[in-house]
Amino acid sequence: MMKRAQGFYPTFERKDGGRTTHYCAGCGHGIIQKLIAEAMAEMGMQDDTVFVSPVGCAAFCYYYLDCGNVAAPHGRASAVATGLSRVLPDKYVIAYQGDGDLGAIGFNNAFQAANRGEHFALFFVNNALYAMTGGQMAPTTLPDQKTTTSPRGRDVTHMGSPLKVCEIFDQLDAPRFIERVSVADTKRIMQAKKAIRRALEIQKEGKGFAFVEILSPCPTNMRADAVKAADFVTEQMEAVFPLGRFRDLDEPMVSHYESSSLEVQDLIEADEGGKAVVYDAAFPEWRMKFSGFGGQGVLSLGLVIAKAASQSGRYVSWFPSYGPEQRGGSASCAVVLAGKEVGSPVVDSPHVLVAMNQPSWERFLPTVAPGGVALCEASVKSEAQPP
Repeated sequence: MMKRAQGFYPTFERKDGGRTTHYCAGCGHGIIQKLIAEAMAEMGMQDDTVFVSPVGCAAFCYYYLDCGNVAAPHGRASAVATGLSRVLPDKYVIAYQGDGDLGAIGFNNAFQAANRGEHFALFFVNNALYAMTGGQMAPTTLPDQKTTTSPRGRDVTHMGSPLKVCEIFDQLDAPRFIERVSVADTKRIMQAKKAIRRALEIQKEGKGFAFVEILSPCPTNMRADAVKAADFVTEQMEAVFPLGRFRDLDEPMVSHYESSSLEVQDLIEADEGGKAVVYDAAFPEWRMKFSGFGGQGVLSLGLVIAKAASQSGRYVSWFPSYGPEQRGGSASCAVVLAGKEVGSPVVDSPHVLVAMNQPSWERFLPTVAPGGVALCEASVKSEAQPP
């Protein structure tokens, strides 16, 4: 029996109680995740690592990797990793994304995280197509490559050229480490292992953002056996996405939130002139809705109420809502005041409604809680009364 790789669960009970993964034969995901799991365990990082899974074939990473796991919405693994790395600065954060997940809907999340130099490692699996949903053309699909949505091949004059993420990220100042590798054969797998370990070393040393792009075969959607799919990677993908290390910087990226030892309570006390806020647990929950035209100050009014309540020992939330025409269009905000932490900022039945125009009055008046208070601007025709 083959020895189980360190960093994996002994059996994949969340899947089927067995030892097989859900990946197709010849897929690179299993190899990549094994390299990450082994490096994480061998470097003593396993118990302090949070792994962020994407949407796509790798959505079930938490079946296999024996560490902290968080599942992200489509394209948002880098955004989730940013939040985790900021609130858990003593942990190591890994984000894992495919080319459709990162290169399309999630590109700006990843790009801005790289530009800020967020402290996490991002592993980007590039197989030149959308794999899980049927082999459609992806941002990284090669010129003339045939997919289910480009049956005659990718025409760059109509569909654009493949997105070269390493080259784009290399234009930024903040990333500490950028490398493109492959898992198409044994030699390349050994180089990928080194790059993955280096990206995790960057995290262990607290230096900042590390990025590894990994070219990977997808036999099922390439309509090829495992050998031919690997050949496609080495012979065609590498011609468009050349392997190599783009940068490896020794000096750490220091962010403003790392240079401060202030906790949230310290910030609150500093804002209050050094006075600690004492919360009144007996205070009942009050829900408020402020609404009107954009530019009438309804969002600012909600902020004023929320700020005053916070200074008075209340837990608060402020939740704005407005369309693309923020000034002149419809705008509203919801404010919740409570003696305990607010579970949801959404206000469906306000105890207090302030309506600054007729549409807001007609829309929100029926939602006011029984016994609630509704206030309107003088020009509003307010014959109707709250329930």
